[in-house]
Amino acid sequence: MDHRTAFPHLRQDFAASIVVFLVALPLCVGVAVASGVPAELGLITGIVGGLVTGFMRGSSLQVSGPAAGLTVLVFEAVQAFGLAALGVIVLTSGLLQLLMGALRLGRWFRAISVSVVEGMLAGIGLVIIAGQLYAAAGMEAPASGLDKVTGLPGILVDAVGSTAALASLALGAGTVAVMVLWPRLPERVRAVPGALAAVVLATLASLAFSLPVATVEVQGLLGAVQLPGADAFGRLADVGVLGTVLAFTLIASAESLFSAAAVDRLHDGPRTQYDKELMAQGTGNAVCGLLGALPMTAVIVRSSANVHAGARTKASRVLHGVWLLLFAALLPAALEIVPLPALAGILVHAGWKLIPLRTVVTLWRGHRGEVLVLVVTAVAIVTVNMFEGVLIGLALSVAKTAWDASHIALDVDDEGAGPVRARLSGNATFLRLPKILDSLEALPQDRPVELDLAGLTHLDHACRAALENWAARHSDPGTQPVQLTEPVTAKAPST
Repeated sequence: MDHRTAFPHLRQDFAASIVVFLVALPLCVGVAVASGVPAELGLITGIVGGLVTGFMRGSSLQVSGPAAGLTVLVFEAVQAFGLAALGVIVLTSGLLQLLMGALRLGRWFRAISVSVVEGMLAGIGLVIIAGQLYAAAGMEAPASGLDKVTGLPGILVDAVGSTAALASLALGAGTVAVMVLWPRLPERVRAVPGALAAVVLATLASLAFSLPVATVEVQGLLGAVQLPGADAFGRLADVGVLGTVLAFTLIASAESLFSAAAVDRLHDGPRTQYDKELMAQGTGNAVCGLLGALPMTAVIVRSSANVHAGARTKASRVLHGVWLLLFAALLPAALEIVPLPALAGILVHAGWKLIPLRTVVTLWRGHRGEVLVLVVTAVAIVTVNMFEGVLIGLALSVAKTAWDASHIALDVDDEGAGPVRARLSGNATFLRLPKILDSLEALPQDRPVELDLAGLTHLDHACRAALENWAARHSDPGTQPVQLTEPVTAKAPST
């Protein structure tokens, strides 16, 4: 059979796979180092994302691998429970994703408030930037996000008196500068991905000037694999571990499916099947967990590079996994000359891209409540931790939705003589009860009042009891009592 008939888009997919590989390589290594695990574990996750998840149905052009969005959570998990527990956490998260996909829950992730997701990414971005500034200076970062941020002035003061720290910071800053300026260069130059170019240039500068900077530690692909043992599975009885599993599952799933929606807008090919994509992500994470590697999500940077490079089928993402495997197997020593400040610069740039400044400006013009949710979620992640920060954001989003849904209006018709006619419309809930009572108590007490509740679409028990109590005590002695007209929904059906 002619390969052009069996694989009609092989040339486009092959070319796209090379681009995606070059984009993925420095990110896989950088995310692993930032997560506090061996660099090879990031490559393993990228390989699994290509060779396992890449083969599965769901989203044909989306590319999976280790994501900057989970860096903070992975680092916290490794610090709290140890590297040996990471595999079990990722494996269990993958199995939960498989279960959710089988139960057709994938589409429900689209119901999560965009402000919560954007706030989550902003908070992660801030913690990544703060943490990687320490790495860029060759210093150890504090454990908590708040300590990372508040300690930044101190590391800058310390760096001024250290030649090694200044050299390290300069290399990291140069890497960020290359990443920022790369998109403005001629198209022929931009054929090389900016992240790869920045790392290569930083490595060459480090070698040429013999800079006193730390480099990536390499122990080999097989040496990095840590199969979960019985003791690691026993950690699942720990409530903290189970909470981390839940956080991994929800955040990885939400990030993957939001990425899928974004990738669908970049091409006119087949649309994402959300439940199948969730199962594909779950399968990949289960395999990563068995190998003790990093968790995976669909990554918008790699996915958009795949689409823009002309990919037509899933073959491009599978081939990118092949190239990662060949590199990890044949050229692992090449990583030993990569300076850590360069990878820190890559992550600082990635963290900045996670902060949705344009979204905040757009929301501020018409939906300031959503900006509040976004900002509170981000601040909570920085000051508390990843999981609780997201829960705070979700709770605030639900409260805001309930507040918005309880819109109510009071129309008063007072002709100066005769009864005062008032009409309530909308949703009468306990959230708006103080406003309702303040308005009603301002009505005249020495004249008859007729309160029409027929315009209410919802009247909860607290409001009903409060309105009946107000009606009973509002009128002065000798004045006709308040007359209440029941809501339409509360009237008994006619027989």
